[in-house]
Amino acid sequence: MDTCQYQTILHADPPRSNCDKHGPRNVKLPWAEQRSRFTLLFERLAIDWLGAASQKAVAKHLKLSWDEIHGIMNRAVQRGLARRESDSLEYIGVDEKAFRKGHNYLTIVNDLKRVRVMYLADDRKETSLDGFWPTLTEEQKNGIQGIAMDMWDPYVNSVRNHVSDADQKIVFDKYHIAGHLGNAVDRVRRQERKDPTTNTDILIGTKHHWLRNPENFTDAAWREFKSLRESTLKTARAWAIKESAMSLFDFIYEGAARNHFKWWYNWATHCRLQPVIEVARTLKARLPNILTYLKHRITNATSESINAKIQWVKYTARGFRNKQNFKTAIYFHCGGLDMTP
Repeated sequence: MDTCQYQTILHADPPRSNCDKHGPRNVKLPWAEQRSRFTLLFERLAIDWLGAASQKAVAKHLKLSWDEIHGIMNRAVQRGLARRESDSLEYIGVDEKAFRKGHNYLTIVNDLKRVRVMYLADDRKETSLDGFWPTLTEEQKNGIQGIAMDMWDPYVNSVRNHVSDADQKIVFDKYHIAGHLGNAVDRVRRQERKDPTTNTDILIGTKHHWLRNPENFTDAAWREFKSLRESTLKTARAWAIKESAMSLFDFIYEGAARNHFKWWYNWATHCRLQPVIEVARTLKARLPNILTYLKHRITNATSESINAKIQWVKYTARGFRNKQNFKTAIYFHCGGLDMTP
């Protein structure tokens, strides 16, 4: 660091040996790590600053190049991953995050209890998640009680191939289910809006009203929405079916929940709204792992909060060209690692 605003350079000549068997070796220094060109205190300062600012900003203030700052960050992540203990994992969440526009994803495994990223892999294939299980001990795998995920078959297959009693532990995330139902309502709204035989001007500008969670309505907004939800519109019928489906997650006992779903499925499949019928059939095929929510009461809401932080990291860096650098940044900010030298 600078001293009294003057650039200060310390020169040190570490003792070095030239072993016939192992080649040149430097003595381990108490104030710096091997292959690092910075002192431990300087790296710690840079790590603290990187937790709150972008690599570019930290590099500017510390008068370093981007590569030097990235080297500090990369060493910090490797240090933290090496120190990560074999803690028990009770509940985990499996999610994906887009790296760039298009079908370019990362598979992310999160510890839902400690709110940290445990594992990252390219793509969202079955093999992407397969790489996570060998990083766990048998004790850790046997200690997993529940796994929250969306209804993506490659992830489901990976869990079933590596986790004992997987079908009792897989929990399809209720917010992804709400998303499927919301998409069905929106498709009905768009179809009805284009129908020339009915006066649907009332639907103009109402998209977000139909998709919003009723718990997020203010009293005034709920009263304003009343005329829409009580109308004879097909969209209002689809919305009512969606909300009735989500009440499934309020049940305590599985038997009562199954009875409710049976009644709801009959209603949904006879409503003559094709988007709703399609989602109803999907949910029926996935019902066992939807009802496991009643046992574990977990969702991927924690994963979504981590995704929001990852989005902040991505925005602060103005995007990443290199996927490996993106992974390093995610571990650095969201891994819950002990990275101090």
